[in-house]
Amino acid sequence: MRAIDVHVHPMNPDYVQASLPFMPATQRMFGDKFAPRPDTTIADDFRRDDCLAIPIAWDAEHGAAGGVYTNAQLAQLTADFPDVFLPGWGMVDPWRGRKGLEEIEHAIKTLGLMGIKYQPPVQGFAPSDRQFYPIWDLLQSLNCPVLIHCGTTAIGAGEPGGLGFKLDHGRPIHIDHIAADFPRLNIIAAHPGWPWTEELIAIALHKGNVSIDISGWGPKYVPAPLKFDMQRRLQDKVLFGSDYPGWSPGQCADEWEMENFRPGIIEKLFHKNATRILNLESAIAKAEGARP
Repeated sequence: MRAIDVHVHPMNPDYVQASLPFMPATQRMFGDKFAPRPDTTIADDFRRDDCLAIPIAWDAEHGAAGGVYTNAQLAQLTADFPDVFLPGWGMVDPWRGRKGLEEIEHAIKTLGLMGIKYQPPVQGFAPSDRQFYPIWDLLQSLNCPVLIHCGTTAIGAGEPGGLGFKLDHGRPIHIDHIAADFPRLNIIAAHPGWPWTEELIAIALHKGNVSIDISGWGPKYVPAPLKFDMQRRLQDKVLFGSDYPGWSPGQCADEWEMENFRPGIIEKLFHKNATRILNLESAIAKAEGARP
C-alpha cells in the first residue's frame, strides 16, 4: 500500500445521476474526468496506483436540488471491492432534521461507515449555526470522525452567481467554533481551505481535534504556508487525498514526492497520519487480507 486516499468521489452512473444539477458546470472545468464510469474501473484505478480509498456518498438534496447517492449504495460499493475501499464517508443533508440524525446513526451503526462528510457551500448551511449543533453532538457521542469541506468549491465555479452557492459557508472559522464546543469531535477539514488557508492553519494548530486533508489541489498549487507547516508544526495533522476523479491518487502521490520534503514526512502524509487519526488499523488489515 503506497497511500490512503481519504477523499474519493465514486463517479459511477448512480453518483453522477445524483449530481446532475451541477454536473455540466463541473464537467466543463474538469472535462471527461467527471464522466460516469463503472465501479470496476474505479476500483482498478486505485489498484493500479496501489492506494486504498475512502469513498464519499452524496446528499445535498435541499441545498442543491439534486438527488442522493445513498449511504446504503456507498456501503455496498465498499463491500463489493473490499481490497480497495475502506469504510466510507456517509453524507446526510443537514436540513433533514430528526430524520437526518436517524440516518447518521443508521450509516454508522448499521451500515458500518467510518464517518460523515458535509459540504456546507453546496448543502447551503453555516456549520457553526447552533441549529445544526445536534449533528455535531451526535457525531461526538458516536465517536466517529466528520469530514467538512473547507474553502472555495469547484461546484458552480464560473457560473452566474456560482449557481447560488455561498463560499462563506466554507470558511474555516466555522470549524473553529465547532471544535471548541465539541472537543471530543474528530474533525477533518477537507482541502487546503483557500482563500482562508492561514486561518485554517491557525485553527489546526490551536484545536487538537482538527486535522486537514490536502485533496483537491495539485501539490505545486497548495499554498506555501501550508506546505511549510506540513513539514513542521502540522506534520502529524495532514492527510493525503486526491479528490478523485479530478486528480488520480498516483499522480498526486508522485507530485508530492517531488516536493522533496524532509525524511519521514511523506510517510506520515501518505498513510501514517490517516491510520492514526481515523483509527484505520483493523480496516487496513482487512483490506490487505482481501487482496488476491
